[in-house]
Amino acid sequence: MVVHPDGLRPADAAGRRPSPHDAPAVADCQPLNGFDVLRKVVELPVSTWRYRADPEAIRHLGPMAQDWWEAFGLGGDDRSISTVDMNGVALVCVQALHRLLEENRQEIGELRAEVARLTAAVPSAPAAPAATPASAASPASAASAAP
Repeated sequence: MVVHPDGLRPADAAGRRPSPHDAPAVADCQPLNGFDVLRKVVELPVSTWRYRADPEAIRHLGPMAQDWWEAFGLGGDDRSISTVDMNGVALVCVQALHRLLEENRQEIGELRAEVARLTAAVPSAPAAPAATPASAASPASAASAAP
């Protein structure tokens, strides 16, 4: 199948529209900070909506293209969102969240080890004395029992 200049291929019989991600087909690859992308996604307004031409019962979920464009500047314009870009943003956010999860697991492990070390260093406290009936009584009953 021939790749069109815009990178899109015609949809197959199942309606899938593959996008070329082959290294020779792309140019100007630039690294990015996944945490910056994640922060933008967290701030991105997301809502349910329907296309004006759709029946009222059909709903969709996602950001508006203008908000997407303002946050990421990806795609060709501020009127549509490319599924290639949406998928890429989702993947980099999963990677950033995974890094956060691993960092938190590491920190929790270190904190647990520190708690165990501190607990072992503290001498055992003597057992609290058992409560006697007089000490367990309420102040009012104790006052009435006074001579």
